[in-house]
Amino acid sequence: MTLIDDIRSYQPFNEQEEVDRQVIVRQMESDPCVFDRDSLAHMACSIWTVDPTASQTLLVYHNIYNSWSWIGGHADGERDLARVALRELQEETGVVGARLVTSCGPGGIFSLEVLTVDGHEKRGTYVGSHLHLNVTYLAVASPDEPLRVKPDENSGVRWVPLEDAIALSTEPWIRDRIYRKLIDKLALVDLALLS
Repeated sequence: MTLIDDIRSYQPFNEQEEVDRQVIVRQMESDPCVFDRDSLAHMACSIWTVDPTASQTLLVYHNIYNSWSWIGGHADGERDLARVALRELQEETGVVGARLVTSCGPGGIFSLEVLTVDGHEKRGTYVGSHLHLNVTYLAVASPDEPLRVKPDENSGVRWVPLEDAIALSTEPWIRDRIYRKLIDKLALVDLALLS
């Protein structure tokens, strides 16, 4: 199946996911440039990475948002967002031995979000406000793997207890709507799939 088929088949966890799933599908159907940053609303992905006991998650201190954050990035023309998510995890944290939990949903989708991105400076250039049509994947990694920062994107990488992801975020909507949802959804995942 293609990514749009996986998203159409995805069973939303809550009202936010149902509404956002519809927005993502409409944009994918109508915008041939949806996988490129040139589109005002474009595809992106995140990877919610947990340890094998699902008691910790891996966060980066995101330079643009000035907040501890999950890991993610733009599709930039790539249609295999699971591969993009794993690549972003490696680039932003140094973690190379993570594996996706593919039983979460069609195509391994763990969550869906439409995320607003305020205008900001990146590498000395202004980037206008836009939307990320975000597909989130769940990954498992060992906290024993060496970590490293990616200085042009983050200034810290660390494992934290799940609830600390909420406490450490300075973004109220992400904290209360997205991280809370991801933690609640994680409680429904069979821990045997993580080991």
